Amino acid sequence: QRRLVESGGGSVQAGGSLRLSCSYSQTTSTKFYMGWFRQAPGKEREAVAVIDSYDITSYTDSVRGRFTISKDNAENILYLQMNNLKPEDTAMYYCAADGPTIPAQHMGWSFKPTHWGQGTQVTVSS
Repeated sequence: QRRLVESGGGSVQAGGSLRLSCSYSQTTSTKFYMGWFRQAPGKEREAVAVIDSYDITSYTDSVRGRFTISKDNAENILYLQMNNLKPEDTAMYYCAADGPTIPAQHMGWSFKPTHWGQGTQVTVSS
């Protein structure tokens, strides 16, 4: 069982920046996937950015060029740097880990997580 704890959400005006962090417990797997997903009210949860154990990344079209996913392997922290935020980025953001890769619409690949964090709210006002 993997423990995932997000932090860093908040409220910001359009054009602003936030950085989300996810502290995670280690895995013994040499190949694994982690990522950030979000769910806005009335919408399905969607993948935002994903990264594998070799730091190969994938982004959904709407955030590519604005968001950057990274991880600190020494500290076991997953990050999501979000720049030029837009009102449509408003959602609950979830850190997720592990699970099989899947093809994904609007991004090269994603995965189906088996572990989830509790979520952190991001609100962007116009």
